[in-house]
Amino acid sequence: MSSASAPVARTQMLIRAPAATVFEAFVDPAVTSRFWFTRASAPLQAGADVVWYWDMYGAEGQVHVEALERPHRLRITWPNPVEWRFDDRGDGTTLVTIEASGFTGDPDARVRDALDQQEGFALVLAGCKAFLEHGIALGLVADHAPDAHVGTPSPKSPS
Repeated sequence: MSSASAPVARTQMLIRAPAATVFEAFVDPAVTSRFWFTRASAPLQAGADVVWYWDMYGAEGQVHVEALERPHRLRITWPNPVEWRFDDRGDGTTLVTIEASGFTGDPDARVRDALDQQEGFALVLAGCKAFLEHGIALGLVADHAPDAHVGTPSPKSPS
């Protein structure tokens, strides 16, 4: 598989909130933990190394923040590059696009990993949308693989 045909995971969602609000939802773990991971070692800042935790799965991920350009762009390495773009639509809405690339391994593994990340980021955007627009924590990430929980999850109930 040549680099020109390497898979890219891409998903997007319109969120009815200003770009600055949506951007901060991905930077501030107090908000992000309502729709994605359970906790983080710190907020995202340019050049920072942060750990994200999914306690229900006993999992964690090391994140390096490559770029943080409020409120338009966020780029991390986790372990492959992931970039968020926040397009302010001028009407109080934001089109969020997430793109992950740089998958490694044999061609089948690259495609499998790209599809897994695309599915995961679609869930994350749907959860973010529900939380920011309606104040509802859907628990999508925790409920995606309930048989993989390592203990009793502590889902955030709707407000």
